[in-house]
Amino acid sequence: MSELHQPEADLQAPVQAQGPVEAQLFGAAGEEAASPSSSSSPVAPSFSACAESLPQEALTVLMADLVAFLLLKYRTKEPICKAEMLNMVLGDHRDHFPVVFSQACKCMQLVFGVDVKEVDPRECTYVLVPTLGLTCDAVLSDGQRPKAGLLVLILGQIALYGDRTPEEDVWELLSIMEVYVGEQHCIYGEPRELLTEVWVQEGYLEYRQVPHSDPARYEFLWGPRAYAETSKWLVLEHLLRVNGWDLRSFLSLCAEGVSDEEEGA
Repeated sequence: MSELHQPEADLQAPVQAQGPVEAQLFGAAGEEAASPSSSSSPVAPSFSACAESLPQEALTVLMADLVAFLLLKYRTKEPICKAEMLNMVLGDHRDHFPVVFSQACKCMQLVFGVDVKEVDPRECTYVLVPTLGLTCDAVLSDGQRPKAGLLVLILGQIALYGDRTPEEDVWELLSIMEVYVGEQHCIYGEPRELLTEVWVQEGYLEYRQVPHSDPARYEFLWGPRAYAETSKWLVLEHLLRVNGWDLRSFLSLCAEGVSDEEEGA
């Protein structure tokens, strides 16, 4: 593990959130989720006009199938190639590969914290690597799915505050994603246990009582392992890069696919 960086050296001028943190992380999707008038039904990620010849639902199914294929390859640490994806997933819909592949890559990055990187443009070969170099998903047992996408969001929220964030704001952020404290989520498990125990023990987060708070209140900070593997600037740059992507819809579709997979098992 490399030398740990202190918060002051890592981010000399903390970036303050402009408006609700949910708006920074989710854009319009977060605002709609927080609105009482918003529908509880997930809205499928928007596909470009070039794919209008195929119904939206069919494109969404293709994207979900491709995500499942990419997750399998990530667990087995195998490279992938375009021909393999066309033959095993797209089939007769190979003309729609560009838009389906693009949306699947976004989903992998946002929900699971996995980047799809091209390594050979001539052969169209790709490798799957952890977003921002985080290694919390280095070893996955059967049935486990990467959770680094959620960790990146939590680290991002802390960075937007400066160096710490109240725990109630973290639970509010998760509720927008329809991930609730005390309930098992099919991808992330029970969030309080994951954040306050697993990631604290692994060194990615610190969870401590706010000094002099009575009644006691708690807050989250970056842990030493987070500083060792990434930086606040990189996390904030990542948030800017994915700004406007519809995380809630991607997560809902992935959760639905996981539930269907478990029911069919």
